[in-house]
Amino acid sequence: MTADSHKLWGGRFAAPTAHALDALNRSIATDFRLWPFDIRLSQAWASALAEAGVLTEEERDQIRGGLDVVAEKLAKGAQPEESDEDVHTMIDRMLHIEVGEPASRLHTGRSRNDQVATATRMWTMDASARVDTAVQALQRVMLEHAERLRTTLIPAYTHMQRAQPVSAAHWMLSHFWQLERDRIRVANAAASAATLPLGSGAIAGCAFPVPRDQIRKELGFASTSRNSIDATGDRDFVADMLYAMTMLGVHLSRLSEDLILYGSSEFGFVTFGDTFSTGSSMMPQKRNPDALEIARGSAGRMLGNLTSIVATIKSLPSGYNKDLQDDKRPMFDSVDTMLLVLPAVAGTLGELRFNEQRMRAALSSSMMATDLADYLVAKGTSFREAHGVVGSLIRTSETNGVELDKMPFKTFAAAHPSFDHDVFDWLSPDASVARRNVPGGTGPDAVDDQIAAAHSALGAAVRRLQLIP
Repeated sequence: MTADSHKLWGGRFAAPTAHALDALNRSIATDFRLWPFDIRLSQAWASALAEAGVLTEEERDQIRGGLDVVAEKLAKGAQPEESDEDVHTMIDRMLHIEVGEPASRLHTGRSRNDQVATATRMWTMDASARVDTAVQALQRVMLEHAERLRTTLIPAYTHMQRAQPVSAAHWMLSHFWQLERDRIRVANAAASAATLPLGSGAIAGCAFPVPRDQIRKELGFASTSRNSIDATGDRDFVADMLYAMTMLGVHLSRLSEDLILYGSSEFGFVTFGDTFSTGSSMMPQKRNPDALEIARGSAGRMLGNLTSIVATIKSLPSGYNKDLQDDKRPMFDSVDTMLLVLPAVAGTLGELRFNEQRMRAALSSSMMATDLADYLVAKGTSFREAHGVVGSLIRTSETNGVELDKMPFKTFAAAHPSFDHDVFDWLSPDASVARRNVPGGTGPDAVDDQIAAAHSALGAAVRRLQLIP
């Protein structure tokens, strides 16, 4: 064979393609990982061609068996040759070596346009399952911490200022539910990918009566594409997957930021373990949360990959265009990165030690200012008036350098006649948390309900949006 002899195209050209174009056009370094899916879809296509009368049963069996041999060789490490333009060409070449002339019939009625789209969708569905498993592993670590931190209190922050006391479990679960929404987005990306394009040909559909529903069932797709023009040019599912990875990256970044702050000497709420921390080449005392910092930085790459695919598809004309050859690189990168980041974050979180005394010491009576306002409201005062009264007490506290719970009762009595000696009971952080037992609140019963709901979420498949094929 000559270098150009196994291309799937070229009969209308009188001269070989330029080496510079071959170098630019060659995508096998990126799409080689699609080989297991290309093998499976090619076997399904062989069966469909036999049903359509294009192949005999013997030829079908030869092709399907030959593809099994090719898959075995690839699994053992077979590598591309210089003439292999992409993984689809490589598999076709290897199949010809195994079965000879019947292999030349396999590409009947299909195009690399619907072939590539099918393999990429299959990879996306598979990747979605792997990401979901990794997210659940992190969520289980969060849930284990939440169960231990039920009665531990921590300051909650708004505008990075101490706001109100909450259960540390409540804080931990706030990150759990972000990841649960990410699982839904990943599941939706898988559902978006689960429409079979194979049988759409290059753009107009297949001229042979191939049983597309048979192919759909064999390959595990949920539906078949409705329009062949749309099927070969659709990369919405890639954008969907990249959006899911971007939001997952954003949420891991937010978790990482919390933990990095809480692990600083100034906060001291958590202590990082040894196996997921690194040291400094200069400062022997350092314990650096590198996994969390890399996770935080990776969110930017996720966003860049999402932007690149959206910018690519935004102005393409109908049908397949070669711009779409670069659809896989950003998606592969985002998924690969996420499958590295998730276990590292889970490991870092798993060996964290929470310093409960330090968290408790960070609580101050001024954080119960809202409770004081609620106290007055319960006595019949409007919230607007109560807000102003408590604000004046806070100002007095700050001016005198005295915490609210250390001020004499006469100061409260002077601020409003509704204050009684029981006001000091409302300055307890434990009582403040206990009052907030509404669903979704930080009260003990509400947190227990959250933990139970979190266990149920991990034990069930995530909800998916209803997608139109």
